[in-house]
Amino acid sequence: QVQLVESGGGLVQAGGSLRLSCAASGRTFSRYAMGWFRQAPGKERAFVAAISWSGGSKYYADSVKGRFTISRDNAKKTVYLQMNSLKPEDTAAYYCAGYYSDYDVVRPQYKSEATYDYWGQGTQVTVSS
Repeated sequence: QVQLVESGGGLVQAGGSLRLSCAASGRTFSRYAMGWFRQAPGKERAFVAAISWSGGSKYYADSVKGRFTISRDNAKKTVYLQMNSLKPEDTAAYYCAGYYSDYDVVRPQYKSEATYDYWGQGTQVTVSS
């Protein structure tokens, strides 16, 4: 089992950058595929990015492609979301999530919340115009 704790959220002006971190507990983090989701006020939680064990496979929502980068450091049991060129519409609570995988690939259903077994409590990102 793994516990996830996000950090790094805050208030930033449009065009600015933030880096979110998600620290994991548990000995098998390196066998977990990880993802980031976000939930804006009044909206459903939506997929942002996903990454395989080794970081060799990465996937992004179209809305963040080219601006956000997901990465991981298995030695530190941490996954990151570097967010650049932030827009007011990026304002949301950001959640990291993970699931154990026997293979170093991301499941085809990586955009679905139901794919992920473990979730953090979220960190708020607010982008002012």
